[in-house]
Amino acid sequence: MNHKEVAEQLVPLLGGKENIVSATHCATRLRLVMDDESKIDKSAVEELDGVKGAFSSSGQYQVIFGTGTVNKVFAHFGPLVGASIGEEEEKKDASVSHKDAAKSKMNPFARFARTLSNIFVPIIPAIVAAGMLMGLLGLMRTYEWMDPASGLFVMLDMFSSASFIILPILIGFSAAREFGGNTYLGAVIGGIMTHPALLNPWGLSDAQPETLDFFGFGVEMLGYQGTVIPVLLTVYVMSWLEKNFRKIVPNAVDLLLTPFLTVIFTGFVALLVVGPLGRALGNGLTTALDVVYETAGPIAGLIFGGLYSTIVLTGVHHSFHAIEAELLNNVGGNYLLPIWAMANIAQGGATLAVFFKTRNKKTKEIALPAAISAFLGITEPAIFGVNLKHRRPFIGAAIGGALGGAYVVFTKVMANGIGLTGIPMFAIAQDPINYGIGCLIALGGAVIATLLLGWKEEAK
Repeated sequence: MNHKEVAEQLVPLLGGKENIVSATHCATRLRLVMDDESKIDKSAVEELDGVKGAFSSSGQYQVIFGTGTVNKVFAHFGPLVGASIGEEEEKKDASVSHKDAAKSKMNPFARFARTLSNIFVPIIPAIVAAGMLMGLLGLMRTYEWMDPASGLFVMLDMFSSASFIILPILIGFSAAREFGGNTYLGAVIGGIMTHPALLNPWGLSDAQPETLDFFGFGVEMLGYQGTVIPVLLTVYVMSWLEKNFRKIVPNAVDLLLTPFLTVIFTGFVALLVVGPLGRALGNGLTTALDVVYETAGPIAGLIFGGLYSTIVLTGVHHSFHAIEAELLNNVGGNYLLPIWAMANIAQGGATLAVFFKTRNKKTKEIALPAAISAFLGITEPAIFGVNLKHRRPFIGAAIGGALGGAYVVFTKVMANGIGLTGIPMFAIAQDPINYGIGCLIALGGAVIATLLLGWKEEAK
């Protein structure tokens, strides 16, 4: 594959440089905001060498090349469309510009989901690391590999809980960047909500917080370690206050007064109003999910496992990270992630079935790496490059995902983190054996359903 030639051929097929408002890329795809998508020669784009599929989602036209390849194509494509960025600050500006352009083409619901995604995706590595450490400690405790009172165990336990204890600080920093506030002030607000003067609820069940008399108003001195919704709402308010203070504070004292006023007013808002309301909202959300999980059981897993890949098409799945993080804090485990993982494994299974049965050379070239990618948790090449394109394999994947989802809910499989699905989720699964059985059910169900359903074969 000649990456330069592919980039040069792609530009005119997209309607020319003037039709491309902004361009960037993620791990597997070119992400393009187009002026007029009707000018794109979509069939020709999908026939380009190395292209594994293309689709419109979340206000962007996305061209799938796969891990590694997309970087090499973008290195040539970027300069052709004016997206070649050199300095780090310019990269940041270009990223912000691209996000604004993409969001302007989304409906309000999709824009909300994308906002949550932009906040939580950068935090996922910290939660994944904590989840893997929790899994390791669980194995040590279960199989008595180490004395829980030993220095090494105690230190590893500290490492595993740190991400959740300072989660409001991490979210505060990331949310402030997304909401247009000062990121370090966002971190300070997260610090206020996890201050040592507040009782740390992380890992404590029976401890009762003190009540502070604030001008006759009782303030519960309970911290927000591990919570999500309270700090999200508070930092949104902080960003709004900061922007408005900057409009009225004279430039000569802006550096002194704006941060001072922002922290004071937001601090009061956090501890007196938004924080308690956000905690109640988060608790209500997880309670409602628990009721559904305990009442509907495998039926809920069947429905969510079958529908998850369809939800991915809308982009709404990006908003689930906030809910999953709330579950980790309130429930002690994430029972949604194993369901999503079954749907992803099933997409890989359906794509694998297509690989073995198809006689179309290009489809076969795309299918195998797309299946492997899905087993590792990245499903876009499988969904958009193979299964959705042929329709019935996508239905076969939904059937496999539903069966696997029902099983992991029936066996109450949970995860210690968010963000990892497919094979990598074994590292954070609380019950690796039943998780593995669920994967086999999802894989086998998708393969069998896809082969039984069949699909209309393209010409060679």
